[in-house]
Amino acid sequence: MSSKNDFIPSKDGEFDVWFRNLTIYVIEKTGGTSPVWTHIPAEEVQGLRDAYAAWHGAYEPTLVPHTPGITEAKNEARKAAEGRIRPFKRRYLEDPPVTDQQRIDMGLHISHHPVPVPTPDTVPELIPDTGTRRRIAVHYRDEGSTHRGKPKNVAGIEVRWAFLDHAPVHLEAELIHSSFDTRSPLILDFDEADRGKRVYLAGRWEIHREGIKGLFGAVVDAIVP
Repeated sequence: MSSKNDFIPSKDGEFDVWFRNLTIYVIEKTGGTSPVWTHIPAEEVQGLRDAYAAWHGAYEPTLVPHTPGITEAKNEARKAAEGRIRPFKRRYLEDPPVTDQQRIDMGLHISHHPVPVPTPDTVPELIPDTGTRRRIAVHYRDEGSTHRGKPKNVAGIEVRWAFLDHAPVHLEAELIHSSFDTRSPLILDFDEADRGKRVYLAGRWEIHREGIKGLFGAVVDAIVP
């Protein structure tokens, strides 16, 4: 699981302690004959070690009376250190095999993640209405339900459709048109030349935000009025 958190202490003293602990932790986990982490190249670990040494070497002189030039050097060293830390964190510390507990031990913040959205476990029932010329109003509801519309746990419905001479067997391949709708009915308008053609339709619930789709319900057909 990824923390995706860009926290770095703002105060120099806190940053120095945090950076030192982070560096030591990484060295311990990647060192020895049987390292815990093998996904971080040795040169990257050495780069982190060097970055801390450069930062601390510029920071320490500011702990006693000093000139503005020393402060400026410390500020530049801080920018360089953060420039090393941020990509290092993103690439090596925010995903497995690093665990959330290890991130906590390093002083990294853990973001709260949304609960995964489950795949819809019901299918829609389509009811085509051909009462208007050159239009099919596709009413929909959960199969077996007496209430029209989508269930609460989905964002909408994907209705796939096509003009065909026979009922489709491979729905996604044969029903070449796709329409998404969030409030029943879905309106499909057609040209005058389409009147009298047979349209086959099938629908499935969709978690639009997540791109998760359920199973198709029964195929229905209608004649364009």
